[in-house]
Amino acid sequence: MKFNPIAMIRQFIADSQRMLSISYKPGMPEFKRTLKIVLFGTILLGIIGYIISIIVGLIA
Repeated sequence: MKFNPIAMIRQFIADSQRMLSISYKPGMPEFKRTLKIVLFGTILLGIIGYIISIIVGLIA
């Protein structure tokens, strides 16, 4: 099997077109729910990281 960049680019374009044809734009309620989940997860990870940094600072 030879390395063929043109064929790889064509396959990538075909795969991208297939993905875009089956995807959809979420409605506002679904977008807000997803945004809330992502923000909650980000805040939770930030709090956990801050607590760990405080504990490490106290130990060191």
